[in-house]
Amino acid sequence: MSPASASRRPWRLFAPALALSLMGALAACGGSSSDDSAAAGSSAKAASGAFPAEVATKFGTVTIDEQPKRVVALGWGDAETALALGVQPVGQSDWLAFGGDGVGPWAKDLYDKSPEKIGTLEPEYEKIAALKPDLILDTKSSGDQTRYDTLSKIAPTIGVPKGGEQYKIGWEKQTTMISQALGVADKGKELIADTQDEFAAAAKAHPEFKGRTITVGSRTSAGWGAYVRGTDRIGFVEELGFENNPEVEAEAGEGFSVAVSEENLQMLDADLVVMAPIGIEASKISGDALYKSLPAVKKGHDVVFDDTDISTAFATNSVLSVGYALDKVVPLFADALK
Repeated sequence: MSPASASRRPWRLFAPALALSLMGALAACGGSSSDDSAAAGSSAKAASGAFPAEVATKFGTVTIDEQPKRVVALGWGDAETALALGVQPVGQSDWLAFGGDGVGPWAKDLYDKSPEKIGTLEPEYEKIAALKPDLILDTKSSGDQTRYDTLSKIAPTIGVPKGGEQYKIGWEKQTTMISQALGVADKGKELIADTQDEFAAAAKAHPEFKGRTITVGSRTSAGWGAYVRGTDRIGFVEELGFENNPEVEAEAGEGFSVAVSEENLQMLDADLVVMAPIGIEASKISGDALYKSLPAVKKGHDVVFDDTDISTAFATNSVLSVGYALDKVVPLFADALK
């Protein structure tokens, strides 16, 4: 199927009562009573958990003394994860330029009040400080020390886990860290278990995925690229039974992807090739002569995302978007492998 598309069907959302391109120990600080009142409509709806709560990060163990009331979510998918746990951030970064509340359609209407929008690669620290947060979430980001140090001076910050630099953190770890920080660790475990069950059901329904090699890549105005193990996109397909393209994996470095030159585009070939356009039209991939020369593409064993919602759900890969992505993406993979 090249390019691939899918019909849009209604999707169930995780109940809020239960977030390319591509920070030690801290005490929670509380706002004034007037701040607490102003945050009432956009703070945690979940029942208070056991505090103090401790979260291990690359930068040491962060201690949260009290139930956070004003949360700012900066990492990729952090806001959606908080929403899945019943918490509405007062500020968040919109990594995929969704607009509106800064989340995908699978998280529609989960905010009572729209959050303040914060920059992504270069967060606006003064804007964050003005929100008077008592917790900052930055679990899926670059893992830059200066970024963490600056944020942690504003409020206790849950940065990337050890080894989680350059956005290399799966949705399970992200959900675990955020649920611990919010005092709802049990709720996080429930969400993870439910989502793992969905993956298991999809893999069982499609035994043809097991052991097949896959390339998950993208094309931007700057060129071609392919994602490596440790990133959520590859974690997603691995849970379905696929194996990441070994030629791509052999080139893996510290980043979340590897650049692929046009001269070496054959490196993308695998049993299944999955490509996403970023900032370009899907036809720039599916209609490219070199791309069409790949053996997998010639056989029709490729998927080019030409539906923005499907592409962004697959890219976001939060505990809130994964179900939507499974519902839409798995049939595309199956059709392409027929």
